[in-house]
Parts: sequence; structure tokens; C-alpha cells
Amino acid sequence: MSKPVVITCALTGAIANKKQCSSIPHTPVEIAEEAQRAYNAGATIVHIHGREDDGTPSWRPQVFEAILKEVKKRCPVLVNFSTGGIGQTIEERVEYLNTATPEMAALNMGSMNYAVYSSQQKKFYFDEIFANPFKDIISALNRMNQYSVIPEMECFDAGHIANSEILLDMGLLKRPLHYSLIMGVVGGIGGTPKHLKFMSEILPEGSSWQVIGISRNQWPLCKEALQLGGDIRVGLEDNFYLPDGKTMARGNGELTEKAVELVQQMGLRVASLEETKQSLRGEW
Repeated sequence: MSKPVVITCALTGAIANKKQCSSIPHTPVEIAEEAQRAYNAGATIVHIHGREDDGTPSWRPQVFEAILKEVKKRCPVLVNFSTGGIGQTIEERVEYLNTATPEMAALNMGSMNYAVYSSQQKKFYFDEIFANPFKDIISALNRMNQYSVIPEMECFDAGHIANSEILLDMGLLKRPLHYSLIMGVVGGIGGTPKHLKFMSEILPEGSSWQVIGISRNQWPLCKEALQLGGDIRVGLEDNFYLPDGKTMARGNGELTEKAVELVQQMGLRVASLEETKQSLRGEW
């Protein structure tokens, strides 16, 4: 039997806002309702950034507590919280784990330039350093291990994969290993099938992985990931548009529906919640 495909839906992110896409959720209730729509459509994991009610990024534990409560009230989807941020200490970014413990959390695997560039306007709309030195990676991983949270290793470039080998050697990372290959962020690896194939080939043997394609690159990269045996992530954090590249999605549920259709078109099947749990335990 072929491995079923795990679909993750990234609900909100930290940068996009309702002016860009009215379906972006901000409040805990809005985020939880989007989580339920994604789960009902076929996603078994939801990736979530904290937001204040006005949409600004938040790392307050109370916000994560409220989000987790509202999500679990509505559906049994597995929750993956972000630990990313620019300008915050790692302690601030993982403090919520003390009181709002998800099944998974993102572990950013290296530092990089992180930018948004317009080729039409010939200018940057966002240009920052995403700092993740080893001491911060280790601090976040130790906190995840303390609360039995599964690390989802977010790799924006090939060197970030190599960084995980050091953590394995130190005994801080435990198998099975779960990677997210993030393609197309300005400052990271390019968003093409060729880049994805290379990234997938240098992963430690036996690892599970998903692709995170940014913007309209999402759908061709999802198709390539399925051909390579990977899992896929969709959602408004990464991309607003349906596979035609022109129609803006009405929400995370619709993006998840299109991901399910793609999986089925490829002759594969979508993982159930229990199969996703088995995959996270390394049983597939």
C-alpha cells in the first residue's frame, strides 16, 4: 500500500492581512473556524501563527491558549504552532509552550535574508534578517522536547537541512524526522521543481517531508512533491490563489479541497487523522 498523503493547511501566517485577502483570519475564533473548514475539507494538520485581534503578529501565551482552546472545541485536527519571528528573542517566541502545548511546532533551521520583492516595481516591500543561530535553535528544540512537542523542521535552503545533522549528533533530535522544504522565499532556495528534487534527495534517509510552495508556485510544487513521495501544505499563509493562478480562494477550506483533488488526480489518497498520527510516529 502506498503511503497516504498528509495535507497541512497554514491558516494565517504573520504578514498577510485582510486588505490583501479578506479571508485571512485574525482572532482566535476566526482562526479556529478556518481550522475546522480545513479539517472538514481533508487537512489533518493546521499550522498557525499567533495574531492579535487587529491582525498584528503576537507571541503572547494568552493568544495561543485561546487559539488552541477554540480549535480543539471545534475539531480534532492536529495543531502546529509557529515559533518564528523577527525582532523577538527565542524565549518570547516559545514562551507559549509552557501553557498552550500543540502536537507540533515549527523549528526554524537557520538564519537567512527574508524579503518580499516586486519585479514589476523593482523594489522590496519587506527586507529583514530572519535570525536563527544554533543557540536559538537548540533552545527552542529543548523546550519542544520538554513538552513532547514534535519539531517540524522548516528549511528555507539546503544548508538548513545540513544543520539538522548537528542536532542529531548532539542527541537533541529524535527520529522520526519531519522536514518542511520551503521554496520560493526571496533570500532562500528557488521555487522550482528542480530545486525541490534536489532538496528531497539530501534529506536523511527515512525522513518524512512536505513542500511549502510560496505564492503561485505552490501548485506545481505540490504536484512535484507528490511525484517524489512527499506530503503537501497549502493555505492562505503561503498563497491566496486556486490552481488557475487567477481566482482568489474564499478561504482555507477551498484551498484544502483543491489539494485533495490534486492528490486524487495523482492516483494517491489523503491520509486520515489516525494515519497522520502514525506517520508522525514513523509508522509509514
